[in-house]
Amino acid sequence: MKAISARATNALNLGTIVVIADNSGGRIGRIVSVKRAKGTKGRQVSAKIADWVKVSVRKGIPDMKGKVFDAVVIRQRQAYRRLTGERVAFEDNAVAILKDEKGNPKGTQIKGPVAREVMERWSSVAKLASVVY
Repeated sequence: MKAISARATNALNLGTIVVIADNSGGRIGRIVSVKRAKGTKGRQVSAKIADWVKVSVRKGIPDMKGKVFDAVVIRQRQAYRRLTGERVAFEDNAVAILKDEKGNPKGTQIKGPVAREVMERWSSVAKLASVVY
């Protein structure tokens, strides 16, 4: 996975409730694991902006509820620092669901802004966004 150009803070623990910001059918999800995460022995892994996570759908259309999907974190509440010195924080924690391992999104549009760091790592997801912040 490509590196992002920000000093991002690991802010989303396992079990964090997130908004599913695309039109794939889910509305609310819970992070169950972080894919390709490197952690310290005995410490639980956590996710940050533009990370690949597994999300269990809690609310949404009936055939998606309870199922686990791959997703990308597109917004996080915790502030993180860009290399320009500015700090960026969003008003919610949000993900976009992926349909395959190549990073193709399941939905066709994303509600709300997407962080610029997501565009660097997941260009196909950022293309669906109306605003890249």
